[in-house]
Amino acid sequence: MKREIEFSKPLGNTVITIGTFDGVHIGHRKIIKRIVESAENSALESAVLTFFPHPRMVLQKEVGIELINTIEERKQILENTGVDHLIVHPFTRAFSRLTAQEYIEEVLVKKLQAKKVIIGYDHRFGRNRNADIEDLRKYGEKYGFEVEEISKQDVDEVAVSSTKIRKALQEGDVEKANTYLGSNFLLTGTIVKGKGLGKDLGFPTANLKIEETYKLIPKTGVYVVKALIDDQEFFGMMNIGYNPTVGGSEKTIETYFFNLDKNLYGKKLQIEMLKRIREEKKFSGVEELIGAMKEDQAFSEKYIHQFKTQ
Repeated sequence: MKREIEFSKPLGNTVITIGTFDGVHIGHRKIIKRIVESAENSALESAVLTFFPHPRMVLQKEVGIELINTIEERKQILENTGVDHLIVHPFTRAFSRLTAQEYIEEVLVKKLQAKKVIIGYDHRFGRNRNADIEDLRKYGEKYGFEVEEISKQDVDEVAVSSTKIRKALQEGDVEKANTYLGSNFLLTGTIVKGKGLGKDLGFPTANLKIEETYKLIPKTGVYVVKALIDDQEFFGMMNIGYNPTVGGSEKTIETYFFNLDKNLYGKKLQIEMLKRIREEKKFSGVEELIGAMKEDQAFSEKYIHQFKTQ
């Protein structure tokens, strides 16, 4: 269930966790599983409070941040975790200036009816992030909610972070990123008309346009991918890059789907990235490029066969 907090009526009594949850990785999933189980055992409702834009997009605009998920992807993934309520709170400068007590009173107590908060040992909140888990416990005693700490040992056991996932994707290691995520990294966008170069080469491609400029795009190169198109699974190979052999200059995301004969223009697609095949490179000419693409396809089909039989 999705709710924007300022429009929602107060929820039922909740077990809640809080975070930006970029990537919704295996560490996040462990926490969410705990709140869902705790809520079921206590006859309460489970809730996840997350924020958008990412705090750094508001407070450190000059730095810039690339996010693993768009907000729509994050909502989709969180809604599939079994949680009863997903609250996406707009993160603004005004919100960042709430004192710890204002935040606890207005958000956790009045809006979210928190009876239990399950949170990481290093969680900080309030203006300038100056309150910590010990402060949260004191507020819990005052306002009648329990605080359960996820220990450093529990967090370290998972040994994963959004920062590590971003680094893996920036290096093109989508397999490592997928292991950390516990699911496949997604690229979501609309298929738009390209220059038709792939079709001329015998490899007609779907050109993916991603509107969200903050979305992290993995390192340039050729990848094995899959997508659900009209409820049917198709595999293919994706090139992220500049098409240097044919004089390209703009970065594109183009996918050649195997055994697909459909017009995809205007269709919104969510493409899952499975494995990087190679770097993008400039070939001596079109014939060498076509030869490389045939090798890429052979590699992809072998990988897909192994992927399907795992």
